[in-house]
Amino acid sequence: MKFTCEQDKLQKALSAVSRAIPNRSSLPITNHILLESTTDAIVISATDAETLAITYTVPANVGEQGSLALPSRLLTDFVTSLPPDMIDFGQEDESYRAQLKCAKNKSSIEGLDPGEFPPIPKNSGSTEYKLSAKVFKSALDKVVFSAASDDSRPILTGVQFAIADGQIILAAADGFRLSVCKINIDTKDNVPSFVVPSRALGELSRLLNELGDTNFSMTLNEQNTQVEFDLGYSRMVAQLLQGTFPNYDQLIPDEWKTKISISSKELIRETKIASIFARDGSGIIRLSAKSAPDKSGKLVITAKADELGTNEGEIDATIEGDDLQIAFNSRYLMDILQILENEGLIIEGSSSQSPGVIKSSSDDNFIHVVMPMFVQW
Repeated sequence: MKFTCEQDKLQKALSAVSRAIPNRSSLPITNHILLESTTDAIVISATDAETLAITYTVPANVGEQGSLALPSRLLTDFVTSLPPDMIDFGQEDESYRAQLKCAKNKSSIEGLDPGEFPPIPKNSGSTEYKLSAKVFKSALDKVVFSAASDDSRPILTGVQFAIADGQIILAAADGFRLSVCKINIDTKDNVPSFVVPSRALGELSRLLNELGDTNFSMTLNEQNTQVEFDLGYSRMVAQLLQGTFPNYDQLIPDEWKTKISISSKELIRETKIASIFARDGSGIIRLSAKSAPDKSGKLVITAKADELGTNEGEIDATIEGDDLQIAFNSRYLMDILQILENEGLIIEGSSSQSPGVIKSSSDDNFIHVVMPMFVQW
């Protein structure tokens, strides 16, 4: 195999697909990246052989077609370190060794038989959905962070997709918080819900950065065991999680006794300050809403570390209904505030023991529910 391509494009492709490489694996070949040539491009692939596979196409001047599996970390680090110039890639005859030249650098990298590389799934599904990259990425960013990071309940490490009535509803929950976001799409299908690993969707969100406001496709396979996201220049296939996702509708309060409208930037500032104290005080931040007859009120943000000190900040807010005292985990609160950083904010609650609802004042298609922390007031 012989080809020439631009360093920055190869670097971008290697960086993208290497995220599919598993942290630990009993298969040495999964620590490698597969390079395959076509007449005018190089298709670069990586997989963990279980849940995730990513391919990326790089334009190239191909002199001789072929394929080769090379160690991911070594190849990626080497290409990243090269100057922005053309890379000449060649494979030694009757071997799995690659020769790379760029500017004044020359290297030799030992590879493996590409025939040992796990096959990248080919999606044979017939149900395809066209999605806006910009809209879908925004939805992913609002949901994926709420998925569980540990495997004690594997189904919670994913994001549930439900397609019905011209919408895709994305939902993620880890037992302490819940995010739900709706996207309007052009379909009349009603598809049984399925759960995509949040790890795969996190990588998809990064890939979508390059698409801007164009469309891409999502396809389920016929067995409803895999989903493919085709971005044109890149393709991702993820194995769906099996199990029953919680009925999250019952976790969303259907009424509130207190509604707080507030600037997200001001609350982020005060929460960051309070978090300095909260990290030595079990991570607890207390919110106290005090209303007035004309709805003008104050939101007081408090954190304390018994042996170190306390902090109290105050923000003007529009408060409807009763006074409210409620406490949240500081990290959970900061996570959702940063997602809604540039939007007006609404916080709804009923009591210090009831879940709090946080949402944007301008987006009815997103809602976040976070469980309170039980503290002494």
